[in-house]
Amino acid sequence: MMRRRYVARMSGPLLDRVDIQLQVERVSLADFGQAGAEEDTATVARRVGDARRRQAERLQPLGMETNSQVPGRILRGALRLPAGATRILDHSLERGVLTARGYDRVLRLAWTLADLSHRDMPDTNDIGQALGLRQAASAAA
Repeated sequence: MMRRRYVARMSGPLLDRVDIQLQVERVSLADFGQAGAEEDTATVARRVGDARRRQAERLQPLGMETNSQVPGRILRGALRLPAGATRILDHSLERGVLTARGYDRVLRLAWTLADLSHRDMPDTNDIGQALGLRQAASAAA
């Protein structure tokens, strides 16, 4: 209930500037000390470093280093994805679920997901996951 009131007070334009909206479940005391399939810091750092190098190599000709620096006009121009990959995004934009800014933010996140998976470009799964990460908190509110 408190969360719903908090999110309701945030304006649409402010939420539109949030790249990832993720609802995190409360950790129970019983689960707190359990060993799981967590990755150690070095493994995560290596994976992130690899993704950053992929971004830097791809974006170097454009004078940029990270996906977060890529303006929308380039995402929809030089880095344009096939229409089949962006169909769900196009539909969300047409229905008013996403703004143009939100569309670009989903594309940036999808590129990052592809980089983390060592792929040359995002596929429909990356787009869907990025869209889900963007809308998860607002849907749960």
